[in-house]
Amino acid sequence: MTNEHPQPPRRARTEPPSPAAPRSPTAPALPTAPPPPSLTGSPFDSDTFTSATFVTVGRGPTLALAAVWLLTRIGMLVLLLRDDLGIGGVAREVDLYRHWYGQFASGTFPPGDVTWQYPPGAGLVIMAPGLLPSLTYFQAFVALALLADAVITLALARADSERLTHGAWYWVCGLPLLLHLPLARYDVHTTALAVLALLAVNARSTGAHQFGGALAGIGAMVKVWPALTLIGTPRGRTTREAWTAAVTASVALVATLALFFSNSLGFLRMQGNRGIQVESLGGTALALAEAAGIWPGRVEFRYGSFEYVGPYASSLGHLALLLTVIALGWLLLWRVRARRWTPATPLDAAFAAVLLFTATSRVISPQYMVWLLGLAAVCLTSRRTVMRPAALLLLPAAALSSLAYPVLYLEVLAGTPSGITVMVVRNGLLLAAALLAARRLWTSTVTEPPEQTD
Repeated sequence: MTNEHPQPPRRARTEPPSPAAPRSPTAPALPTAPPPPSLTGSPFDSDTFTSATFVTVGRGPTLALAAVWLLTRIGMLVLLLRDDLGIGGVAREVDLYRHWYGQFASGTFPPGDVTWQYPPGAGLVIMAPGLLPSLTYFQAFVALALLADAVITLALARADSERLTHGAWYWVCGLPLLLHLPLARYDVHTTALAVLALLAVNARSTGAHQFGGALAGIGAMVKVWPALTLIGTPRGRTTREAWTAAVTASVALVATLALFFSNSLGFLRMQGNRGIQVESLGGTALALAEAAGIWPGRVEFRYGSFEYVGPYASSLGHLALLLTVIALGWLLLWRVRARRWTPATPLDAAFAAVLLFTATSRVISPQYMVWLLGLAAVCLTSRRTVMRPAALLLLPAAALSSLAYPVLYLEVLAGTPSGITVMVVRNGLLLAAALLAARRLWTSTVTEPPEQTD
């Protein structure tokens, strides 16, 4: 760790030492070094609190990062192969992907399947294991998930090496908090597209902006939310280059898939019928109401997840959609009002945007935490980010997400005190992180800085 305190200048070797002379009582005081930064206030506002002190494991060489990545991913693989924590069955999602793979092989997106609720680009991820014919579908899918994870780690480590930051450590140590679930979902693949897009858009060259925009456009056609990575691009040339590339790439991808596969837009109908999932903020509110005996609803398995069904559940779903629209409106207002852009602003804006959309969603599946951890890690590659407190809140939220699913999922579904407590705390942390991120984004870019007084 470097010492940031100023050091006294070294005396030249050729200069003879000056004899010590008695100091006059009236002699002016010699200039002294400035005092070290105060640590009495909030640690998040201290000058010494940077991403270098955020991750307690310390910087360490690249070899240490690789070793921790390898050990933690081996642990995740062991858990996936056993797949007996709590309710178990985390790996069954890959079986569903394999079923869809068979339908893609016949030239169609899953027709009439209520569990297919993804944009057409997701089909590429589902078909990708076919590129490894020597492996089973399950083995190939997990291998590609690990590859995407490694790509994210390498990209973050490269950004860290240029700025002396610790985004890669945050990702490597944060993802295992979700246990083995990331290896059995395709959200790591999508997060890789978003992370690479953000890092590219934040570069200086036109080619990098276009490449980052194209990755964001492709990611949006895989799982929608990567489109939000472009919400904070600086006005002017960067925005034109990145957004044009994103639109071009997404349109080209959809047109190509529509040419070779039928029913490519069927997901829109299924997505519109979604209700309030038990793990969402609205679901937590209904669970509390049910526990208090003031709501007579129940839990049903619908559209591929467990949802609350009963009075006011549909109205609560509409309210969630309204809050999402309000969040989008706030982000557009922020973009219009923002006056100061730093190298961290595009990263911070993307993170805040996805946090807001996650918190207001009708569905908050545990794999959504993969997105948030990835974007938080990108923010931490910049020493000027203002998102460190929100990133900190995500770590216990990720751990509680794993406790909710799969460990205590039966308790969550049954609405027991332990299940409700886990969801209240997890969703409280997510809501706090979203509001904190929005506030810090606004104050760092829109609010006028305080005037300096003499």
